[in-house]
Amino acid sequence: MEDEAEIYDGIRAQFPQTFGKRSKSHTPLEAIHNATRRPTSTDPTPASTSTHTTTISSSTGKSSFPSLSPASRSWVNPNPNPRISKSSGLEAKHGVDERYWDTVGPRQPSVEDDEEKEEGVEARGGIIGPPRPLPISASGSEDHHHAGVMIGPPRPPVGMVVDDDDEDDDDGVMVGPPRPPEGVGMADSEEEDEMDDEGSRYQIPLSNEIVVKGHSKVVSAFAVDHSGSRVLSGSYDYTVRMYDFQGMNARLASFRQLEPFEGHQVRALSWSPTSGFFLCVTGSAQAKIYDRDGLSIGEFVKGDMYIRDLKNTKGHISGLTCGEWHPRTKETILTSSEDGSLRIWDVNDFKSQKQVIKPKLARPGRVPVTTCAWDHEGKSIVGGIGDGSIQIWNLKPGWGTRPEVHVEKAHSDDITGLKYSTDGRLLLSRSFDCTLKVWDLRQMKQSVKVFEELPNHYAQTNIAFSPDEQLILTGTSVEKDSSTGGLLCFYDREKLELVSKVGISPTCSVVQCAWHPKLNQVFATVGDKSQGGTHVLYDPTLSERGALVCVARAPRKKSVDDFEANPVIHNPHALPLFRDQPSRKRQREKILKDPFKSHKPELPINGPGHGGRTGTTKGSLLTQYLLKQGGMLKETWMEEDPREAILKYADAAAKDPKFIAPAYAQTQPKPVFAEPESEDEE
Repeated sequence: MEDEAEIYDGIRAQFPQTFGKRSKSHTPLEAIHNATRRPTSTDPTPASTSTHTTTISSSTGKSSFPSLSPASRSWVNPNPNPRISKSSGLEAKHGVDERYWDTVGPRQPSVEDDEEKEEGVEARGGIIGPPRPLPISASGSEDHHHAGVMIGPPRPPVGMVVDDDDEDDDDGVMVGPPRPPEGVGMADSEEEDEMDDEGSRYQIPLSNEIVVKGHSKVVSAFAVDHSGSRVLSGSYDYTVRMYDFQGMNARLASFRQLEPFEGHQVRALSWSPTSGFFLCVTGSAQAKIYDRDGLSIGEFVKGDMYIRDLKNTKGHISGLTCGEWHPRTKETILTSSEDGSLRIWDVNDFKSQKQVIKPKLARPGRVPVTTCAWDHEGKSIVGGIGDGSIQIWNLKPGWGTRPEVHVEKAHSDDITGLKYSTDGRLLLSRSFDCTLKVWDLRQMKQSVKVFEELPNHYAQTNIAFSPDEQLILTGTSVEKDSSTGGLLCFYDREKLELVSKVGISPTCSVVQCAWHPKLNQVFATVGDKSQGGTHVLYDPTLSERGALVCVARAPRKKSVDDFEANPVIHNPHALPLFRDQPSRKRQREKILKDPFKSHKPELPINGPGHGGRTGTTKGSLLTQYLLKQGGMLKETWMEEDPREAILKYADAAAKDPKFIAPAYAQTQPKPVFAEPESEDEE
C-alpha cells in the first residue's frame, strides 16, 4: 500500500495543482448560524470599553428593550457580585479594572465561602471562557494561565463546578458561557438564580432568526403543516405564498404563488388533519380548498343575498372573517362571516353547508362574527361576535343554534383571536381593545386574568400556546406615537405573568404567531402597508429541521454548462401552428392600421356635400355621382335662403295636403307667416 501511495504521489507531481476535480469548499455550520444570530446582548465586551443599546434600571433590574427570555436576561444583566479575590493580585499585575470582573464570566462562588480550602483558591477566582482573554504576560504564573484558557464545550450547563479533589482538573475552575458586561447589576443574586431556572425551564428558541420575505403588504394569515415541511403565508396583497423547507435554500424563496380571489385580502389559512389539503379564507363570501401542491380543488357556494333568513341560504352572503379545519375529521370545515353566521361545511359537497349557526344577539339584526375556532377534540365551537361577546356551542346529538355559554361584553371591541387549550380548561381571547384575556371554561362569568397594554390594529391578530402549553404568546402592533416596534410577548400559563417581550421588528406590527411542536421554532408574521414577511426564530441546539435545513443549504452556483441557447428555427412554409409568432409591437401596429379593429373615428367632411355625407367623388353613393355628372342633381343649398326654400313648397302643401294637415283642416287656424321688414321702415 505504501508503494502504491508513493507511485500515485510521483505521478500526481507531474500534473498541475488545478488538474482534476477539486473538492468544494463548505461553510461550517457554526459560521452559518452565527450569521443568523439575533443581535440582542450576545456580544460580551467589557463595560468600560463598549456601550450597548440595552439599558437596565438599577431599581428594577429589567431592560428597557425587550429581552429574549428569562435565561437571556441573565446574559444582559451584569454579575452583581465580583468573585475575584483581591488578594490574588491580578489587578496589580495585569492592570485589570475591578469592574471588569463584575461583568465578565459566569457567576462564581465567593472566596469568603471557601476560605477553609487551601488549594485552588486563586484558580477558582479566575474566569473561564470570556470572549477576550486576559492580557496575561509571559512572566505570569501557571495558575494565571489557566484563567485565560477555554475549557469544555461552548455551552456547558450553568453552575457545573469541577471537583476540587481531582488533581487533573484545572484546580476546580468553573466552566460556562461568558457573561456580557453591563454597568449596573442586580442587587440580589437569588433573583438571578431564579431567572436562570426559569430560562432553563421554558427553553424558548430565540437565539437565531431568519426572515422569509415575498409579500408587499402585511402578512395576515399563516399556517404550518403538522410535519413542519410546508408553510403557507397569506397577505393583504391578495396572494398566498407556499414555502417548502426541504426544497428551499438560503434564498428563502417560495415555490408557488396563488391569488384565490382577485381584490380580496387573505384572512385565514388552515391545514387539514392529514396535511393533504388546506383551506383559504379571503374577504369574499366563498372559501376555497387547495391541495398540498397549490392546485384548486373547489370553492363553496355563495348564498342568495336577497333571502333575509340566513338559515335558508346555501352559503355565506358577505365577506368571510375566519375559517378553520376540523382537528380530527378531514371532511369538516368551519367558517365565520360578516353576515352574522357560522357555517359547518362538508368538503365533498361544495353546493351546500351542513349546519348554519346563528349567534344569540341582544337586539335583532346582523352582527358580524369576527373569529371562530374548534376545540382540541372538535366537539365544541367558539365564536367571537362583533358586539364583544363570546359564545360557545357544544356539538352533541340534537344540538341547536342556541349557545351553551354566552359571555356578554367579554371585550369592549371586536375580538380578533380565540384559542382553546389542549386539556379543555382554558380559553384565550384577543381583541382590538389592546387586551389578552384568559378564561376558565368551568367558570366563564369572569376572566381569570387580563393582560393589558397590547396594541392591536389588525383583525387577524391571534394567540398561540407553546408545545407544552406552559407559555402563551401573542403579537403587538406598532402605534403612531410610540417608539416601540412590533413585539412578541410570552406569558406564563400557571403564574399568569409576563415572562418576556421579544422585539421582532422596529417598524412593522406582529400579527400572526405560532410555535411548532415538532420543529420547536417560533413563527411571527409582520408587515405594514408597504412590506410583509415572516420571522422564524430558532435555536440550533433546541430546534430541529425547518429553518436549520434551508439556512445550511447554499444556493446552487451557475455554471458554464447551465447555459442553453434557445435555437430559432426558420421555416417559412411550415404550418400556422409552427410559425413564429409576430412580436407584440408588430401586432399593435397592424391593428392600428385597420380602421375597424382600431375603432378609428370617421374623418370630418371637407368641401360641399349632399345627404349628410360626401367624399372625394362628390357623393357617397354611385347614384348621387351619376346624377351630379349628368346635371340632374344640383347643390344649391349653400346659396339658398333656408326660409325661402321652405316657403316655395307652401302653395303645393296647401293645395294637396298629404299627411298631418287633412286631420286638422277644420280645427286649426290659417297659418300666418311673418313678412320681411325692410330696413327703411325701421
